[in-house]
Amino acid sequence: MIDRPDFLARYGGVFEHSPFIAERALDAGAVTPPFSAATVHAALTTAFRQATREEQLGVLRAHPDLAGKLAIAGELTEDSRKEQAGAGLDRLTPEEHARFTALNSAYGEKFGFPFIIAVKGLGKADILAAFERRIDNSPEQEFETAKAQVERIALLRLQALIPGDGHV
Repeated sequence: MIDRPDFLARYGGVFEHSPFIAERALDAGAVTPPFSAATVHAALTTAFRQATREEQLGVLRAHPDLAGKLAIAGELTEDSRKEQAGAGLDRLTPEEHARFTALNSAYGEKFGFPFIIAVKGLGKADILAAFERRIDNSPEQEFETAKAQVERIALLRLQALIPGDGHV
C-alpha cells in the first residue's frame, strides 16, 4: 500500500500549489509502485485533465508571473525559483525586466492567468519570443497551450525528484 502522507509530501507540489492533483491520482488508484517519473506523471496528468475547467484554471493561476513581483520579493516556490534562475530570469537588465512586466500585464489581462512556459533549456530571448508569439493566440488556444506547459513543467519536476528516472 502507498503511504499517503509520504506520497503527497513528495509529489503534492509537482503541479504548482495544487496538491489536489496528487490526491486525486492516488485516490483513483492510478499510482502504483515502483514509481518512475513517467508513471507518476501519467497518473498526475490524467487527474489534471479530468479536473473541471475551473480547477484547471486554478492550477494555471497558481503559477507565478515570469520575473514578476513574487520573484523580486523572493516568494517563489523553490521549484519556480530554480526554474526561473536557470533561464536567467533572476538576472534581467532593467529594459528586459520592463519588457517582461509589460508582457505579463498584457497577457494576464487577455487570458486571465499568467504566461506559463517550461523554461528549462530556454534563455531569456527564447522565453520573450514565445511570450510575444503566444500573446496573439485565441483564449482557447492559449488555455490549451498553458495546460500543456504545466504538464511539461510537472514532468521536468518529477524527473528531478526521481533522478535518472530510477524507480522510487
